[in-house]
Amino acid sequence: MSSSSSSLTQSIHDRPLEHPACTDAEFMALGRDGHRHEWVNGQLIDMGNSGAKHGYLAIILSAALFTVVAAQKLGALFDSSTAFKMKNGNKRSPDISFFAKERLQGLDDLPIGFLEGAPDLVVEILSPTNTIEEIDEKLIEYFENGARLIWVINPRQNHVLVYRSATEPDRLLKLTDQLDGEEIIPGFSLSVSQLFQSRSF
Repeated sequence: MSSSSSSLTQSIHDRPLEHPACTDAEFMALGRDGHRHEWVNGQLIDMGNSGAKHGYLAIILSAALFTVVAAQKLGALFDSSTAFKMKNGNKRSPDISFFAKERLQGLDDLPIGFLEGAPDLVVEILSPTNTIEEIDEKLIEYFENGARLIWVINPRQNHVLVYRSATEPDRLLKLTDQLDGEEIIPGFSLSVSQLFQSRSF
């Protein structure tokens, strides 16, 4: 962590509770320490760094999604370094996210700052430190802010939970199933076994 980023992080943490706001510029500057951050309910959350399998799954799925999204010009795909601004001021950074082109209409280019609202497709890859309460809170917030489809990937159990609402998963996908982009990313399909296949090096 650089000294300037470290002092900025400390400054935000030290603010009195009656002034919990973090400006967009301050939040973007935090990325200089090499970590992901989220701003949740007035608190700065250091998301740390991902492990090897987590990062590899993100690359495999992102590459497969990008092929379809780019070919059909469906919208914009983002990685985990991208934060999105929720209605309540929270800033969330999914592992993979997709914004449909209909929601980007009128923009000459993507903004340097944050897009407002949750992506149409949100992908969260579970980390060992994730709690059920944390994931449930994210699901609720994503759907309240415009998400239409969420995939929660479990690298330990090799399955994917598909959500169309925050109440309960719509489907549990195992190795014999297909991950489908549905109407959000039409034409996208990837076997769960291909996503999780063992690799020898």
